[in-house]
Amino acid sequence: MALSSGKTPKNMAFSTQNITKVYGEGNASVHALRGVTLDIPAGEIVVLLGPSGSGKSTLLNILGGLDKATAGTAFFQQDNLTEFSDEELTQYRRDHVGFVFQFYNLMPSLTAKENVELVTEIAENPMDALDALALVGLKNRADHFPSQMSGGEQQRVAIARAIAKQPTVLFCDEPTGALDSTTGRAVLEVLQNVNKELGSTIMIVTHAANTAKMADRVIHFADGDIREIICNEHKLSAQEIEW
Repeated sequence: MALSSGKTPKNMAFSTQNITKVYGEGNASVHALRGVTLDIPAGEIVVLLGPSGSGKSTLLNILGGLDKATAGTAFFQQDNLTEFSDEELTQYRRDHVGFVFQFYNLMPSLTAKENVELVTEIAENPMDALDALALVGLKNRADHFPSQMSGGEQQRVAIARAIAKQPTVLFCDEPTGALDSTTGRAVLEVLQNVNKELGSTIMIVTHAANTAKMADRVIHFADGDIREIICNEHKLSAQEIEW
């Protein structure tokens, strides 16, 4: 669990202490997180499991700098995210964070390469767009538009766009939620390759319990808090996962 000092040791990507998130006020308030304390080691694949409304996406948004906690602390490496200004959070997201969502959010009027270049043009230390597409197995589709691609290919372009900035952390919210089993395994295999090749910490929010078998660490959420943390001694490859 998190250190009492509140600072993240060098081998940790994140450390949280008593993170709470409340939406609304009074009788209409909703407690999305209820005192989450957690350490995430750097370089791991971490899967967050739990029913809708259990708090897993809320935690992802706070660690990703998209939302702010109501109380508690969240450290990224040695930096306290909960003390960051809006400007500092923007810089944090630009320099360190990649996002992959269930819906691909690609620009339909741009090719795969041009969609990836949207990130490489603003990132501090980007990889070449074609290299990012090669990493997800789509270099040969660089000049194709989203409408010319399958759902799985579009999701892989979205991953290429996210990793082109060479992020320290890659946050994935239901990345296989709209995909069939074969395509979903292909996307998970890409995420495993990204973890291996770039060393990025990858956090995956999902309802698909079998995805947990490819993770280093599995965090079970319920009612806004952590119920169980399991470390896998023997991980499966994405292609070995039963859907």
